[in-house]
Amino acid sequence: MTKEEALVKLQRYCTYQDRCHQEVRSKLLSIKIYGDWLEEVMSDLIEQGYLNDERYAKNYARGKFRIKGWGKVRIIRELKFRKISDYCIRKAMIEVDEEGGYEETLKAHLEKYIDLRKDKYDKYTLRKKAFAQGVSKGFETHLINAQLNQILE
Repeated sequence: MTKEEALVKLQRYCTYQDRCHQEVRSKLLSIKIYGDWLEEVMSDLIEQGYLNDERYAKNYARGKFRIKGWGKVRIIRELKFRKISDYCIRKAMIEVDEEGGYEETLKAHLEKYIDLRKDKYDKYTLRKKAFAQGVSKGFETHLINAQLNQILE
């Protein structure tokens, strides 16, 4: 495969969905583009606006919060796993704050979880399980405790 063919293929790959640098680098390696060609293709994609980690981080954070109901802790962990810079992560977290309803999302999630299980468990066990669920969704422990105090009073 030539460098130009790889560039066209990766342009299509990046057009379909926002990608981070790590995903694009892995894709290039999987189609056996290495060394200088890899760096040139990556550079061309950045220059042409197909590859932008800040845009990727913002869209990722906004989508995971709005669609999956993830908290900031989990979003940050996933972005770090994708080797996104701290600067881009900070910008992405501003998106989650501006989205609004962060604590309301947590409260709705916890209420739903508790309502489905309130007949099965005693109050202490239910609180423990709901807390663990909130942590697994990536919300901060102090917010989970505050919401559980309101819900279970």
